[in-house]
Amino acid sequence: MDDDPPIADLVATVARYEGWDAVTAYSGEDALARAAEFRPDIVVLDLMLPDLDGFGVLDRLRHSGTMVPVVFLTARDGVADRVAGLTRGGDDYLVKPFAVEELMARLRTVLRRSAGPGFQRSVLRVADLTMDEDTREVRSGDRPLSLTPTEFEVLRYLMRKSPTVLTKAQILDHVWEYGFGGRSNVVELVVSRLRRKMDEAGGEPLIHTVRGFGYVIRQQAAE
Repeated sequence: MDDDPPIADLVATVARYEGWDAVTAYSGEDALARAAEFRPDIVVLDLMLPDLDGFGVLDRLRHSGTMVPVVFLTARDGVADRVAGLTRGGDDYLVKPFAVEELMARLRTVLRRSAGPGFQRSVLRVADLTMDEDTREVRSGDRPLSLTPTEFEVLRYLMRKSPTVLTKAQILDHVWEYGFGGRSNVVELVVSRLRRKMDEAGGEPLIHTVRGFGYVIRQQAAE
């Protein structure tokens, strides 16, 4: 819930890439209405909303008995605002400008903390390759893989979409978002490094090239 539509839409888009359902609101009253209708598991809330600020939205959520976790995402970086956000019932406070990766990590942490010991970790699996999205640990069989942030994101996208074949353009748009248009060679380089690291770990070849189209990660069918 943000008064800046591009930021709200960006957060919602990233959340959907993460596999979550997401709705947006651009005012305090709209935020309350959407929360009542959508019943979210977590709320990202700006302080500077028209008609009712973020503190007012939080107060009304809590007054109604809703204990949904709330993470503030705002340009107001004063200590007093941070303290107020946390003491009035917020669960975390992130200041703009921000990295979407950090925001998503904080959201997962808050959800895990609020859900208690029964929370299920988000683990992706393809054959003997596993990826824990919360701890960012990747293993080929019982051997850990040391990946750069970009390698991790490319592999995560391939694993999430498996067994769908992804074009280089799709991978560029998802991982790099913008500014790399037409530079498909950067995808080839990252995929090559991933294959080498997986080979060094002794795992079976899982990333396959579909000529003229792109890449897919899947277990090769038995002959």
